[in-house]
Amino acid sequence: MYQSEEYGTLQRLVDALFKEKKRVSRFDVLMLAETFDLPADLFEIVNLLPPGPFNRQKLCNQMNSALSGHGWGFVYGTVE
Repeated sequence: MYQSEEYGTLQRLVDALFKEKKRVSRFDVLMLAETFDLPADLFEIVNLLPPGPFNRQKLCNQMNSALSGHGWGFVYGTVE
């Protein structure tokens, strides 16, 4: 396995989302993901999020679960 050039991009997305907020919506995540111009694989991870509000830990758990399910944790990095 190799690390993608996009390794750590989802971590930067999470950091930006929670810079000033304690809770975000799926819509917030999708909109910021659009501005980050994520590659298709990472946008797929974001699209797998269920509706509803997220605190940082819940969002990270959801994203890490999807990354793990696709076998992409090492390629793109996990989030915290």
